[in-house]
Amino acid sequence: MIARLSGVVIENEGSSVVIDCNGVGYQVSVCQDDQGHLVIGDNVELFIAENIKEDTHDLYGFRAKSKKELYLQLTSVNGVGPKAAMAILAVDSEDELRRAIAEGDTALLSRASGVGKKVAERIVVDLKNKVGLMASDDATDFLRDDSISDHDEALQALVALGYSVIDAKFALSSVDADLSVEKRVKQALRG
Repeated sequence: MIARLSGVVIENEGSSVVIDCNGVGYQVSVCQDDQGHLVIGDNVELFIAENIKEDTHDLYGFRAKSKKELYLQLTSVNGVGPKAAMAILAVDSEDELRRAIAEGDTALLSRASGVGKKVAERIVVDLKNKVGLMASDDATDFLRDDSISDHDEALQALVALGYSVIDAKFALSSVDADLSVEKRVKQALRG
């Protein structure tokens, strides 16, 4: 696993750079704000996150280790892949993104290309207590749905399956409330 690259920037085009590390050139996708600081000919050090699939081996680089960690947190959320995570990181500064997640600012997160309201809400639900800031008490107010009571049988079934109440309400928020309990649970489990 590649964790860090040190070398000379030999190309800087589009959303990636090529780093020459002792004669081997690594193509690395970088955030827009990092790319502006990577000048051809400069010695650089990038913290690397790998994305390995059957047909690709992509490298994502960050000048700050904390930004790499935020990227890894974002990609741990269901529905957020490497490209969506990079798009989110391009929306605002790392500090502002951490604040937005902790405070439940889904509008800021939704500004990223390919990130809709539901994905932004999932990011807040999953990461609000993990971004290094005190989570706001009303960060997940968007989950308060008066139509889903704490005594709802589908909600209780999801909780019995291991969901937290917040996650269960989130899963049920997009399911038709007129369906049977069994069908609501099945649809909620499908996501």
